[in-house]
Amino acid sequence: MPLNRFNQLVGPTVENDQPGQLPNFTTLAGQYGQVEHIDLARHLDDISRYYTDFSHLDDWTYLFEEPYQTKAEVQSLLTSYEQSANPYHLAITNDTGQVVGTFALLNINPDWRTVEMGRVIYFPELRHSRLATEAQYLVMKYVFEELHYRRYEWKCDSLNQRSRKAASRLGFCYEGTFKNAVIYKGRSRDTAWFSITPEQWPILKRRFESWLNPANFDANGRQIKALREY
Repeated sequence: MPLNRFNQLVGPTVENDQPGQLPNFTTLAGQYGQVEHIDLARHLDDISRYYTDFSHLDDWTYLFEEPYQTKAEVQSLLTSYEQSANPYHLAITNDTGQVVGTFALLNINPDWRTVEMGRVIYFPELRHSRLATEAQYLVMKYVFEELHYRRYEWKCDSLNQRSRKAASRLGFCYEGTFKNAVIYKGRSRDTAWFSITPEQWPILKRRFESWLNPANFDANGRQIKALREY
């Protein structure tokens, strides 16, 4: 760790300290599907079907909102999503073009080149699929290789075990918990923080690409090796 002229420890020099760019893409294409910037005309029907489905209320426990009452409410929501640059809202679509999930890049700070992955909503057909992992990989790759950001965050209610397990599986490192960080739905929330930095990305990239290789799946579509084994 370097010392300054006062013999104090300081952080390493950032060779490129110029501000980064905001996310700006239409589609990130993968082997099993795509990640697309929200498009009201193309995505409304699929998203509204799930966002107005009250048979999966447990999926909304740790989100800031509840399911929506009408398609018109979802249309208004997606209109704002489509127009927003920060957060940058995204749809996950399968190989037929059907939306099977949504998430967003949040708290984008181009000056510091930091960004958070959040608002993750996986529809039932996406969960535990190759596409669920690939979608996260595609956005992660974009953040580090196109935007050249320095920090990729994941934050969640500390009690949200599903989110915590997902973050760890994807390679995010747990950093700590902020007590009483948020009030939502009349509840206090302690927020668990996770991150990935550029130093970790080459190893994670190889791991994702090895796991996503079709050769890693048997004739029934079951994985041969888990992501953590690569």
